[in-house]
Amino acid sequence: MTQQSLWQFIIEQHEKLLTQITQHLGLTFLSLLLAIVVGVPLGILIARKRKLSSSVLGVAGILQTIPSIALLGFMIPAFGIGATPAIAALLIYALLPIIRNTYTGITEVNPTVIEAAKAMGMNKTQLLFKVEIPLAMPVIIAGIRTAAVINVGVATLASFVAAGGLGEFIFGGISLNNTNMILAGAIPAALLAVLLDQAIAVLQKSGYRLFQKLKYIVPAILIIVGAIYLLTSVSENKLKAGFTPEFMGRQDGDLGLRSVYRLNVNPVVVSDAIMYKAAYEKELDLISGYSTDGRIKAFDLYVLNDDKKIFPPYFAAPIIKTKTLEKFPELEKTLNLLSGKFNDSIMTDLNYKSDYLHQTPEKIAKDFLVKNNLYKIPRNGNSGTVRIGSKIFGEQYILTEMYKMLIEGNTNYKVETKTGLGGTKICFDALMNDAIDFYPEYTGTGLLVLLKPTEQTIKKVSQSPDETYNYVNSEFQKQYGIQWLKPLGFNNSYALIMRRKQSKELNIKSISDLKNYINSK
Repeated sequence: MTQQSLWQFIIEQHEKLLTQITQHLGLTFLSLLLAIVVGVPLGILIARKRKLSSSVLGVAGILQTIPSIALLGFMIPAFGIGATPAIAALLIYALLPIIRNTYTGITEVNPTVIEAAKAMGMNKTQLLFKVEIPLAMPVIIAGIRTAAVINVGVATLASFVAAGGLGEFIFGGISLNNTNMILAGAIPAALLAVLLDQAIAVLQKSGYRLFQKLKYIVPAILIIVGAIYLLTSVSENKLKAGFTPEFMGRQDGDLGLRSVYRLNVNPVVVSDAIMYKAAYEKELDLISGYSTDGRIKAFDLYVLNDDKKIFPPYFAAPIIKTKTLEKFPELEKTLNLLSGKFNDSIMTDLNYKSDYLHQTPEKIAKDFLVKNNLYKIPRNGNSGTVRIGSKIFGEQYILTEMYKMLIEGNTNYKVETKTGLGGTKICFDALMNDAIDFYPEYTGTGLLVLLKPTEQTIKKVSQSPDETYNYVNSEFQKQYGIQWLKPLGFNNSYALIMRRKQSKELNIKSISDLKNYINSK
Protein backbone atom coordinates (compact mmCIF):
# COMPACT_ATOMS: atom_id res chain seq x y z
CA MET A 1 0.00 0.00 0.00
CA THR A 2 1.62 3.29 -1.15
CA GLN A 3 1.61 6.13 1.34
CA GLN A 4 -0.64 9.05 0.45
CA SER A 5 1.17 12.33 -0.23
CA LEU A 6 0.20 15.65 1.31
CA TRP A 7 -0.99 16.96 -2.06
CA GLN A 8 -3.19 13.89 -2.60
CA PHE A 9 -4.66 14.34 0.86
CA ILE A 10 -5.43 18.01 0.18
CA ILE A 11 -7.10 17.20 -3.15
CA GLU A 12 -9.17 14.45 -1.52
CA GLN A 13 -10.19 16.67 1.40
CA HIS A 14 -10.36 20.03 -0.43
CA GLU A 15 -14.03 20.70 0.35
CA LYS A 16 -13.54 20.05 4.04
CA LEU A 17 -10.33 22.10 4.02
CA LEU A 18 -12.08 25.10 2.42
CA THR A 19 -14.86 24.84 5.00
CA GLN A 20 -12.33 24.77 7.83
CA ILE A 21 -10.45 27.77 6.40
CA THR A 22 -13.72 29.72 6.17
CA GLN A 23 -14.60 28.76 9.73
CA HIS A 24 -11.11 29.72 10.91
CA LEU A 25 -11.32 33.14 9.24
CA GLY A 26 -14.84 33.62 10.58
CA LEU A 27 -13.73 32.94 14.16
CA THR A 28 -10.70 35.23 13.77
CA PHE A 29 -12.57 38.11 12.11
CA LEU A 30 -15.61 38.07 14.38
CA SER A 31 -13.49 38.00 17.53
CA LEU A 32 -11.14 40.66 16.15
CA LEU A 33 -14.02 42.97 15.24
CA LEU A 34 -15.51 42.61 18.73
CA ALA A 35 -12.07 43.13 20.31
CA ILE A 36 -11.67 46.39 18.35
CA VAL A 37 -15.15 47.54 19.38
CA VAL A 38 -14.32 46.84 23.05
CA GLY A 39 -10.56 47.49 23.15
CA VAL A 40 -10.23 50.82 21.33
CA PRO A 41 -12.83 52.66 23.50
CA LEU A 42 -11.21 51.16 26.61
CA GLY A 43 -7.82 52.40 25.45
CA ILE A 44 -9.24 55.87 24.85
CA LEU A 45 -10.92 55.83 28.28
CA ILE A 46 -7.74 54.99 30.20
CA ALA A 47 -5.81 57.54 28.13
CA ARG A 48 -8.28 60.17 29.41
CA LYS A 49 -8.44 58.77 32.96
CA ARG A 50 -4.86 57.72 33.64
CA LYS A 51 -5.65 56.39 37.12
CA LEU A 52 -7.58 53.53 35.54
CA SER A 53 -4.77 52.53 33.20
CA SER A 54 -2.87 50.25 35.61
CA SER A 55 -5.94 48.28 36.68
CA VAL A 56 -7.42 47.90 33.16
CA LEU A 57 -4.11 46.87 31.59
CA GLY A 58 -3.41 44.62 34.57
CA VAL A 59 -6.71 42.75 34.18
CA ALA A 60 -6.19 42.43 30.41
CA GLY A 61 -2.67 41.15 31.06
CA ILE A 62 -3.88 38.55 33.56
CA LEU A 63 -6.51 37.31 31.10
CA GLN A 64 -3.81 37.03 28.45
CA THR A 65 -1.74 34.72 30.68
CA ILE A 66 -4.53 32.16 31.16
CA PRO A 67 -3.71 29.06 29.06
CA SER A 68 -5.91 29.12 25.97
CA ILE A 69 -7.37 25.64 26.48
CA ALA A 70 -8.23 26.55 30.09
CA LEU A 71 -9.85 29.79 28.96
CA LEU A 72 -12.02 27.83 26.53
CA GLY A 73 -12.95 25.54 29.42
CA PHE A 74 -14.02 28.52 31.53
CA MET A 75 -16.28 29.71 28.70
CA ILE A 76 -18.25 26.46 28.42
CA PRO A 77 -20.38 26.80 31.62
CA ALA A 78 -21.39 30.31 30.56
CA PHE A 79 -21.88 29.84 26.81
CA GLY A 80 -22.14 26.11 26.17
CA ILE A 81 -20.29 24.75 23.13
CA GLY A 82 -19.94 26.04 19.58
CA ALA A 83 -18.93 29.42 18.20
CA THR A 84 -19.91 31.56 21.19
CA PRO A 85 -17.35 30.30 23.76
CA ALA A 86 -14.62 30.25 21.10
CA ILE A 87 -15.31 33.84 20.01
CA ALA A 88 -15.51 34.99 23.64
CA ALA A 89 -12.13 33.39 24.42
CA LEU A 90 -10.51 34.84 21.29
CA LEU A 91 -11.96 38.27 22.12
CA ILE A 92 -10.30 38.15 25.53
CA TYR A 93 -6.95 37.15 24.01
CA ALA A 94 -7.10 40.02 21.51
CA LEU A 95 -7.89 42.74 24.06
CA LEU A 96 -4.46 43.38 25.62
CA PRO A 97 -2.52 44.45 22.49
CA ILE A 98 -5.42 46.60 21.26
CA ILE A 99 -6.04 48.36 24.59
CA ARG A 100 -2.33 48.85 25.29
CA ASN A 101 -1.51 50.22 21.83
CA THR A 102 -4.51 52.52 21.80
CA TYR A 103 -3.50 53.90 25.20
CA THR A 104 0.17 54.21 24.19
CA GLY A 105 -0.62 55.81 20.85
CA ILE A 106 -2.85 58.50 22.30
CA THR A 107 -0.71 59.30 25.35
CA GLU A 108 2.40 59.68 23.19
CA VAL A 109 0.90 62.31 20.89
CA ASN A 110 3.14 65.39 21.06
CA PRO A 111 1.73 67.77 23.75
CA THR A 112 2.64 70.74 21.58
CA VAL A 113 0.30 69.50 18.85
CA ILE A 114 -2.50 69.08 21.39
CA GLU A 115 -1.96 72.59 22.74
CA ALA A 116 -2.05 73.98 19.19
CA ALA A 117 -5.34 72.18 18.52
CA LYS A 118 -6.85 73.54 21.71
CA ALA A 119 -5.67 77.04 20.76
CA MET A 120 -7.59 76.66 17.49
CA GLY A 121 -10.75 76.12 19.52
CA MET A 122 -11.19 72.35 19.21
CA ASN A 123 -13.34 70.69 21.85
CA LYS A 124 -12.47 67.25 23.36
CA THR A 125 -14.36 65.28 20.72
CA GLN A 126 -12.77 67.17 17.83
CA LEU A 127 -9.37 66.84 19.46
CA LEU A 128 -9.83 63.09 19.75
CA PHE A 129 -11.07 62.35 16.23
CA LYS A 130 -9.14 64.98 14.26
CA VAL A 131 -5.82 65.00 16.09
CA GLU A 132 -5.17 62.19 18.59
CA ILE A 133 -6.63 59.17 16.79
CA PRO A 134 -5.13 60.10 13.36
CA LEU A 135 -1.68 60.52 14.93
CA ALA A 136 -2.05 57.39 17.06
CA MET A 137 -3.46 55.28 14.21
CA PRO A 138 -0.17 53.52 13.22
CA VAL A 139 0.32 52.39 16.82
CA ILE A 140 -3.33 51.31 17.18
CA ILE A 141 -3.17 49.30 13.94
CA ALA A 142 0.05 47.66 15.17
CA GLY A 143 -1.91 46.41 18.19
CA ILE A 144 -4.70 45.12 15.95
CA ARG A 145 -2.06 43.43 13.80
CA THR A 146 -0.63 41.64 16.82
CA ALA A 147 -4.10 40.61 18.02
CA ALA A 148 -4.99 39.22 14.59
CA VAL A 149 -1.91 36.98 14.45
CA ILE A 150 -2.52 35.77 18.02
CA ASN A 151 -6.13 34.91 17.18
CA VAL A 152 -5.24 32.94 14.05
CA GLY A 153 -3.03 30.71 16.20
CA VAL A 154 -5.36 30.36 19.17
CA ALA A 155 -8.37 29.70 16.89
CA THR A 156 -6.93 26.24 16.13
CA LEU A 157 -8.09 25.27 19.64
CA ALA A 158 -11.71 26.17 18.82
CA SER A 159 -12.30 22.62 17.59
CA PHE A 160 -12.21 21.46 21.23
CA VAL A 161 -15.54 23.23 21.78
CA ALA A 162 -17.14 22.24 18.45
CA ALA A 163 -16.50 25.64 16.84
CA GLY A 164 -14.69 24.24 13.78
CA GLY A 165 -11.60 25.69 12.16
CA LEU A 166 -8.27 24.23 11.09
CA GLY A 167 -7.74 22.69 14.52
CA GLU A 168 -9.99 19.81 13.38
CA PHE A 169 -7.30 18.60 10.99
CA ILE A 170 -4.41 19.37 13.34
CA PHE A 171 -5.74 17.52 16.38
CA GLY A 172 -7.29 14.78 14.29
CA GLY A 173 -3.89 14.18 12.70
CA ILE A 174 -2.17 14.07 16.08
CA SER A 175 -4.68 11.50 17.33
CA LEU A 176 -4.54 9.41 14.15
CA ASN A 177 -0.77 9.44 13.63
CA ASN A 178 -1.47 11.16 10.27
CA THR A 179 1.22 13.70 9.35
CA ASN A 180 -0.61 14.78 6.18
CA MET A 181 -3.67 15.70 8.22
CA ILE A 182 -1.57 17.71 10.68
CA LEU A 183 0.15 19.61 7.87
CA ALA A 184 -3.15 20.21 6.05
CA GLY A 185 -4.31 22.14 9.10
CA ALA A 186 -1.02 23.69 10.23
CA ILE A 187 0.21 25.05 6.88
CA PRO A 188 -2.99 26.98 6.02
CA ALA A 189 -3.11 28.33 9.60
CA ALA A 190 0.47 29.61 9.28
CA LEU A 191 -0.24 31.10 5.85
CA LEU A 192 -3.39 32.82 7.14
CA ALA A 193 -1.39 34.39 9.97
CA VAL A 194 1.30 35.65 7.55
CA LEU A 195 -1.19 36.97 4.97
CA LEU A 196 -3.33 38.69 7.59
CA ASP A 197 -0.25 40.23 9.19
CA GLN A 198 0.98 41.58 5.85
CA ALA A 199 -2.46 42.89 4.85
CA ILE A 200 -2.75 44.87 8.08
CA ALA A 201 0.88 46.03 7.66
CA VAL A 202 -0.07 47.62 4.32
CA LEU A 203 -2.92 49.45 6.05
CA GLN A 204 -0.57 50.52 8.84
CA LYS A 205 1.98 52.00 6.42
CA SER A 206 -0.60 53.72 4.22
CA GLY A 207 -1.62 56.15 6.91
CA TYR A 208 -4.87 57.62 8.18
CA ARG A 209 -6.26 58.71 4.79
CA LEU A 210 -6.44 55.16 3.44
CA PHE A 211 -7.98 54.07 6.72
CA GLN A 212 -10.67 56.72 6.29
CA LYS A 213 -11.52 55.29 2.86
CA LEU A 214 -11.62 51.71 4.17
CA LYS A 215 -13.31 52.32 7.51
CA TYR A 216 -16.63 50.99 6.25
CA ILE A 217 -15.31 48.37 3.83
CA VAL A 218 -13.09 46.50 6.31
CA PRO A 219 -15.80 46.02 8.99
CA ALA A 220 -18.20 44.93 6.24
CA ILE A 221 -15.71 42.25 5.09
CA LEU A 222 -15.23 41.06 8.67
CA ILE A 223 -18.98 40.80 9.20
CA ILE A 224 -19.56 38.98 5.87
CA VAL A 225 -16.86 36.38 6.60
CA GLY A 226 -18.28 35.96 10.10
CA ALA A 227 -21.77 35.45 8.70
CA ILE A 228 -20.47 32.83 6.24
CA TYR A 229 -18.81 31.04 9.18
CA LEU A 230 -22.07 30.99 11.12
CA LEU A 231 -23.93 29.63 8.08
CA THR A 232 -21.36 26.83 7.55
CA SER A 233 -21.72 25.88 11.21
CA VAL A 234 -25.48 25.27 11.04
CA SER A 235 -26.49 21.59 10.88
CA GLU A 236 -29.55 20.56 8.89
CA ASN A 237 -29.89 17.16 10.56
CA LYS A 238 -32.65 16.22 12.95
CA LEU A 239 -30.01 15.29 15.53
CA LYS A 240 -26.94 17.39 16.31
CA ALA A 241 -23.89 15.14 16.42
CA GLY A 242 -20.46 15.75 17.89
CA PHE A 243 -17.46 13.45 17.30
CA THR A 244 -13.87 13.63 18.55
CA PRO A 245 -11.10 14.54 16.06
CA GLU A 246 -9.74 10.99 16.22
CA PHE A 247 -13.14 9.39 15.60
CA MET A 248 -13.69 11.59 12.55
CA GLY A 249 -10.74 10.12 10.66
CA ARG A 250 -10.91 6.45 11.64
CA GLN A 251 -12.35 3.50 9.77
CA ASP A 252 -13.87 2.36 13.06
CA GLY A 253 -15.38 5.85 13.35
CA ASP A 254 -17.06 8.33 11.06
CA LEU A 255 -15.46 6.76 7.95
CA GLY A 256 -16.96 3.39 8.85
CA LEU A 257 -20.35 4.92 9.59
CA ARG A 258 -20.35 6.44 6.11
CA SER A 259 -19.06 3.39 4.22
CA VAL A 260 -20.77 0.54 6.10
CA TYR A 261 -23.96 2.12 7.46
CA ARG A 262 -24.25 4.84 4.78
CA LEU A 263 -24.78 7.20 7.69
CA ASN A 264 -23.74 10.85 7.43
CA VAL A 265 -24.75 12.95 10.42
CA ASN A 266 -22.61 16.03 9.55
CA PRO A 267 -20.99 16.06 13.00
CA VAL A 268 -19.18 18.94 14.62
CA VAL A 269 -15.74 18.15 16.01
CA VAL A 270 -15.57 18.32 19.80
CA SER A 271 -13.20 17.30 22.58
CA ASP A 272 -14.09 14.13 24.48
CA ALA A 273 -13.50 16.11 27.68
CA ILE A 274 -16.78 18.00 27.17
CA MET A 275 -18.90 15.95 24.79
CA TYR A 276 -20.60 13.74 27.40
CA LYS A 277 -21.81 16.71 29.41
CA ALA A 278 -22.80 18.44 26.17
CA ALA A 279 -25.03 15.44 25.38
CA TYR A 280 -26.49 15.50 28.89
CA GLU A 281 -27.24 19.23 28.64
CA LYS A 282 -28.85 18.75 25.18
CA GLU A 283 -26.16 20.75 23.38
CA LEU A 284 -25.57 17.55 21.37
CA ASP A 285 -27.92 14.65 20.62
CA LEU A 286 -25.40 12.09 19.39
CA ILE A 287 -21.75 11.67 20.37
CA SER A 288 -18.88 9.30 19.78
CA GLY A 289 -17.60 7.80 23.00
CA TYR A 290 -15.99 4.89 24.77
CA SER A 291 -18.05 1.95 25.95
CA THR A 292 -16.53 1.85 29.46
CA ASP A 293 -16.59 5.59 30.11
CA GLY A 294 -17.98 6.40 33.55
CA ARG A 295 -19.88 9.42 32.24
CA ILE A 296 -22.29 7.09 30.42
CA LYS A 297 -23.54 6.00 33.83
CA ALA A 298 -23.21 9.45 35.38
CA PHE A 299 -25.30 11.24 32.74
CA ASP A 300 -27.74 8.38 32.03
CA LEU A 301 -26.63 7.96 28.42
CA TYR A 302 -27.32 5.02 26.13
CA VAL A 303 -24.85 3.11 23.92
CA LEU A 304 -26.33 2.24 20.52
CA ASN A 305 -25.88 -1.34 19.36
CA ASP A 306 -23.26 -1.67 16.62
CA ASP A 307 -25.34 -4.16 14.63
CA LYS A 308 -22.97 -4.19 11.60
CA LYS A 309 -19.85 -4.51 13.77
CA ILE A 310 -17.66 -1.65 12.56
CA PHE A 311 -16.02 -1.31 15.99
CA PRO A 312 -13.35 -4.02 16.47
CA PRO A 313 -12.31 -5.38 19.90
CA TYR A 314 -10.47 -2.80 22.02
CA PHE A 315 -8.87 -4.84 24.77
CA ALA A 316 -6.40 -2.89 26.87
CA ALA A 317 -2.86 -4.08 27.54
CA PRO A 318 0.50 -2.46 28.27
CA ILE A 319 2.84 -2.23 25.27
CA ILE A 320 6.59 -2.23 25.85
CA LYS A 321 9.82 -2.74 23.89
CA THR A 322 11.47 -6.14 24.16
CA LYS A 323 14.77 -4.49 25.08
CA THR A 324 13.04 -2.70 27.97
CA LEU A 325 11.83 -6.03 29.36
CA GLU A 326 15.42 -7.25 29.17
CA LYS A 327 16.62 -4.12 30.97
CA PHE A 328 14.00 -4.56 33.74
CA PRO A 329 13.65 -8.35 34.17
CA GLU A 330 11.05 -8.14 36.96
CA LEU A 331 8.77 -5.82 35.01
CA GLU A 332 6.78 -8.24 32.81
CA LYS A 333 5.68 -10.43 35.72
CA THR A 334 4.70 -7.35 37.73
CA LEU A 335 2.67 -5.71 34.96
CA ASN A 336 0.84 -8.96 34.24
CA LEU A 337 -0.53 -9.00 37.80
CA LEU A 338 -3.43 -6.89 36.46
CA SER A 339 -4.21 -9.34 33.66
CA GLY A 340 -7.79 -10.61 33.83
CA LYS A 341 -8.65 -8.47 36.87
CA PHE A 342 -11.15 -6.34 34.93
CA ASN A 343 -14.32 -6.63 32.95
CA ASP A 344 -16.35 -3.91 31.23
CA SER A 345 -18.55 -3.14 34.24
CA ILE A 346 -15.59 -2.94 36.65
CA MET A 347 -13.77 -0.48 34.40
CA THR A 348 -16.94 1.56 33.88
CA ASP A 349 -17.37 1.79 37.65
CA LEU A 350 -13.77 2.92 38.13
CA ASN A 351 -14.20 5.54 35.41
CA TYR A 352 -17.45 6.68 37.05
CA LYS A 353 -15.55 7.34 40.28
CA SER A 354 -13.07 9.48 38.35
CA ASP A 355 -15.36 11.25 35.87
CA TYR A 356 -18.37 11.92 38.10
CA LEU A 357 -17.43 11.43 41.73
CA HIS A 358 -14.13 13.24 41.07
CA GLN A 359 -12.03 10.83 43.10
CA THR A 360 -8.32 11.06 42.33
CA PRO A 361 -6.71 8.39 40.14
CA GLU A 362 -4.39 7.59 43.07
CA LYS A 363 -7.29 6.81 45.41
CA ILE A 364 -9.17 4.78 42.80
CA ALA A 365 -6.05 2.77 41.94
CA LYS A 366 -5.11 2.08 45.55
CA ASP A 367 -8.66 1.06 46.55
CA PHE A 368 -8.82 -1.36 43.60
CA LEU A 369 -5.43 -2.92 44.36
CA VAL A 370 -6.26 -3.27 48.07
CA LYS A 371 -9.61 -4.91 47.21
CA ASN A 372 -7.83 -7.41 44.94
CA ASN A 373 -5.00 -8.07 47.44
CA LEU A 374 -2.44 -6.59 45.06
CA TYR A 375 -1.35 -3.53 47.01
CA LYS A 376 2.05 -3.54 48.73
CA ILE A 377 3.95 -0.84 50.55
CA PRO A 378 6.48 0.84 48.20
CA ARG A 379 10.00 -0.51 48.58
CA ASN A 380 11.61 2.82 47.61
CA GLY A 381 14.24 0.95 45.61
CA ASN A 382 16.89 2.42 43.34
CA SER A 383 17.53 -0.29 40.75
CA GLY A 384 16.56 1.90 37.83
CA THR A 385 13.67 4.14 36.78
CA VAL A 386 10.66 2.93 34.78
CA ARG A 387 8.81 5.68 32.88
CA ILE A 388 5.09 5.16 32.35
CA GLY A 389 3.15 7.19 29.78
CA SER A 390 -0.57 7.69 29.30
CA LYS A 391 -3.08 9.26 26.97
CA ILE A 392 -5.18 12.19 28.07
CA PHE A 393 -8.30 10.64 29.60
CA GLY A 394 -9.29 9.35 33.03
CA GLU A 395 -9.07 5.62 32.39
CA GLN A 396 -5.42 5.94 31.38
CA TYR A 397 -4.59 7.97 34.47
CA ILE A 398 -6.12 5.26 36.66
CA LEU A 399 -4.24 2.44 34.94
CA THR A 400 -0.98 4.41 35.12
CA GLU A 401 -1.37 4.82 38.89
CA MET A 402 -2.10 1.11 39.29
CA TYR A 403 1.03 0.17 37.39
CA LYS A 404 3.06 2.68 39.38
CA MET A 405 1.93 1.19 42.69
CA LEU A 406 2.48 -2.38 41.50
CA ILE A 407 6.02 -1.64 40.32
CA GLU A 408 6.97 0.26 43.47
CA GLY A 409 5.48 -2.43 45.71
CA ASN A 410 6.79 -5.52 43.93
CA THR A 411 10.19 -4.42 42.60
CA ASN A 412 13.12 -2.19 43.52
CA TYR A 413 12.53 0.06 40.51
CA LYS A 414 11.63 3.72 40.79
CA VAL A 415 8.70 5.00 38.72
CA GLU A 416 8.30 8.22 36.80
CA THR A 417 4.89 8.97 35.23
CA LYS A 418 4.32 11.09 32.13
CA THR A 419 0.56 11.39 31.98
CA GLY A 420 -1.65 13.31 29.59
CA LEU A 421 0.61 12.89 26.55
CA GLY A 422 -2.31 13.48 24.19
CA GLY A 423 -3.46 11.06 21.51
CA THR A 424 -2.13 7.82 20.08
CA LYS A 425 0.56 9.42 17.91
CA ILE A 426 2.24 11.28 20.78
CA CYS A 427 2.23 8.26 23.10
CA PHE A 428 3.50 5.85 20.46
CA ASP A 429 6.19 8.25 19.25
CA ALA A 430 7.30 8.72 22.86
CA LEU A 431 7.58 4.95 23.22
CA MET A 432 9.48 4.53 19.95
CA ASN A 433 11.88 7.35 20.85
CA ASP A 434 12.50 5.95 24.35
CA ALA A 435 10.94 8.95 26.08
CA ILE A 436 8.75 6.46 27.98
CA ASP A 437 9.12 2.73 28.67
CA PHE A 438 5.50 1.62 28.27
CA TYR A 439 1.89 2.82 28.22
CA PRO A 440 -1.57 1.17 28.13
CA GLU A 441 -2.87 0.75 24.57
CA TYR A 442 -5.92 -0.83 22.95
CA THR A 443 -5.82 -3.65 20.41
CA GLY A 444 -8.25 -1.93 18.04
CA THR A 445 -6.16 1.23 18.06
CA GLY A 446 -3.00 -0.78 17.47
CA LEU A 447 -4.67 -2.51 14.53
CA LEU A 448 -6.30 0.44 12.76
CA VAL A 449 -4.22 3.47 13.71
CA LEU A 450 -0.69 2.12 14.09
CA LEU A 451 -0.51 -0.95 11.84
CA LYS A 452 -3.08 0.14 9.21
CA PRO A 453 -3.39 -3.25 7.43
CA THR A 454 -5.57 -3.92 4.37
CA GLU A 455 -9.37 -4.02 4.71
CA GLN A 456 -9.27 -7.77 4.08
CA THR A 457 -6.86 -8.28 6.97
CA ILE A 458 -8.93 -6.06 9.25
CA LYS A 459 -12.07 -8.10 8.56
CA LYS A 460 -10.21 -11.34 9.11
CA VAL A 461 -8.56 -10.49 12.44
CA SER A 462 -11.48 -8.48 13.90
CA GLN A 463 -13.71 -11.52 14.27
CA SER A 464 -12.65 -12.17 17.85
CA PRO A 465 -10.67 -10.40 20.60
CA ASP A 466 -8.06 -13.19 20.66
CA GLU A 467 -7.41 -12.98 16.92
CA THR A 468 -7.03 -9.21 17.10
CA TYR A 469 -4.66 -9.46 20.07
CA ASN A 470 -2.53 -12.19 18.51
CA TYR A 471 -2.24 -10.29 15.23
CA VAL A 472 -1.23 -6.93 16.73
CA ASN A 473 1.20 -8.59 19.14
CA SER A 474 2.87 -10.52 16.32
CA GLU A 475 3.07 -7.54 13.95
CA PHE A 476 4.28 -5.13 16.62
CA GLN A 477 7.15 -7.47 17.47
CA LYS A 478 8.09 -7.80 13.78
CA GLN A 479 7.78 -4.13 12.84
CA TYR A 480 8.68 -2.28 16.03
CA GLY A 481 10.29 -4.69 18.50
CA ILE A 482 7.34 -4.02 20.84
CA GLN A 483 5.39 -6.61 22.83
CA TRP A 484 1.79 -6.53 24.00
CA LEU A 485 1.66 -7.95 27.52
CA LYS A 486 -1.38 -9.85 28.78
CA PRO A 487 -4.76 -8.05 28.29
CA LEU A 488 -6.43 -6.54 31.34
CA GLY A 489 -9.83 -8.05 30.50
CA PHE A 490 -12.08 -5.13 29.55
CA ASN A 491 -13.11 -3.98 26.08
CA ASN A 492 -13.20 -0.19 25.76
CA SER A 493 -14.50 0.03 22.22
CA TYR A 494 -15.79 3.05 20.39
CA ALA A 495 -19.53 3.63 20.56
CA LEU A 496 -22.28 5.96 19.41
CA ILE A 497 -24.11 7.38 22.40
CA MET A 498 -27.39 9.23 22.97
CA ARG A 499 -29.40 10.36 25.98
CA ARG A 500 -31.28 7.32 27.24
CA LYS A 501 -34.57 9.18 27.42
CA GLN A 502 -34.25 10.48 23.87
CA SER A 503 -33.29 7.07 22.46
CA LYS A 504 -36.44 5.59 24.03
CA GLU A 505 -38.66 8.39 22.74
CA LEU A 506 -37.31 7.98 19.20
CA ASN A 507 -37.09 4.17 19.47
CA ILE A 508 -33.43 4.19 18.47
CA LYS A 509 -31.60 1.17 19.87
CA SER A 510 -28.99 0.50 17.19
CA ILE A 511 -26.95 2.43 14.65
CA SER A 512 -29.24 1.07 11.90
CA ASP A 513 -32.23 2.48 13.79
CA LEU A 514 -30.42 5.82 13.90
CA LYS A 515 -29.85 5.73 10.13
CA ASN A 516 -33.50 4.91 9.48
CA TYR A 517 -34.62 7.77 11.72
CA ILE A 518 -32.36 10.32 10.03
CA ASN A 519 -33.37 9.13 6.56
CA SER A 520 -37.07 9.37 7.45
CA LYS A 521 -37.07 13.17 7.40
